[in-house]
Amino acid sequence: MHPSQSELLKLKNLGIASVNILHSIGIRSYEDLRRIGPVNAFINIRRRGINASRVLLYALQGALLDVHWNELDADLKANLVSETERLLAEPDNR
Repeated sequence: MHPSQSELLKLKNLGIASVNILHSIGIRSYEDLRRIGPVNAFINIRRRGINASRVLLYALQGALLDVHWNELDADLKANLVSETERLLAEPDNR
């Protein structure tokens, strides 16, 4: 196992499948995830054609906060979803 993979696996909410998805978009460490942020990471995942649910979005936020995704505040979850939907509606400017 690659050292950064084990670092990501130590974060709450992240198992091998989600770590592999994160690797596919270039996120290899906690610092990468923190820098990119859960919303942009989730958008990159969706734009790669990976059918990820909102639970992954919440899991990414929870991983950064060291909180189980189900314990995130309802307002925070709503803000994550609205920001994601707003950015997904914009054209892909890559």
